[in-house]
Amino acid sequence: MKVSTGYRVFQVCNTILMILVCVITLYPFLYLVAQSFSSESAIVQGLVKVWPVEFNLTTYKSVISKGDFIRYYGNTIFYAVIGTVGSLLFSAMLAYPLSKPELRLNKIAAPLIIFTMYFGGGMIPNYVLMTYLGLRDTVAAFILPGLIGTYYVLLMKSFFAGIPRELEEAGSIDGLTHIGIFFKIVLPLSKPIMATMALFYMTGYWSNWFNAFLYLDDKKKWPVAYYLRQIINGSATSNDPGATADAAQIASNIKSCCMVLTAAPLICIYPFIQKYFVQGMMLGGVKE
Repeated sequence: MKVSTGYRVFQVCNTILMILVCVITLYPFLYLVAQSFSSESAIVQGLVKVWPVEFNLTTYKSVISKGDFIRYYGNTIFYAVIGTVGSLLFSAMLAYPLSKPELRLNKIAAPLIIFTMYFGGGMIPNYVLMTYLGLRDTVAAFILPGLIGTYYVLLMKSFFAGIPRELEEAGSIDGLTHIGIFFKIVLPLSKPIMATMALFYMTGYWSNWFNAFLYLDDKKKWPVAYYLRQIINGSATSNDPGATADAAQIASNIKSCCMVLTAAPLICIYPFIQKYFVQGMMLGGVKE
């Protein structure tokens, strides 16, 4: 098959454009990685571009050795796993009945749920509520505020609405209840959207420091994001005249180090669910 000149020009331009997009997307993170492994003097002189200059591990050693870093990382993994599982379960259980137009209360419930996307309760009422319920300084205080995302519920609702009704009717004929249909038919068919939502929810829990700032007083319960934020603030405001050269280096490199440590687990997880990501977003946004 003969390829036209116009098509070849388009392919070349398209390839160049995609390469530029990849470079623009990847360079900031590569720069952070290079900066986190470079010396203070190299950073100050502007020598760090893509590769580390005067490679060293001083910053990483300092961050990891400060306090109970492993404990905070474990806390974050616990919060992310429990929060993501709970968010997926409750969001799906809310989205499934909303996908049934024959349910009369949907005409009232759906607008009320969408209303919460535009008008939140506010920080102070949430804080007062958590205190009143006795949930401050508990794991629940960190997880519950983000348990259900309205936008994610709407995406799930659209996906569930696209599942053939014949499959649910067949399950009903076989004696399944509505709960049985949901867990044995609907959820197994919803892997793409569930994987996509899992990435979104996990990212939210992993990088969430604000709930810890509001509700968690016990340092042993802090997530790693809040711990690293404390390190950044402490380094930025440190005026100790007796600080060593290593401490000065840490104060300059620590932001890059913290960003790398926080983002690395999510970057490692993403390739394993990438095949579901685009499919889940496309199907979740299709309405019949």
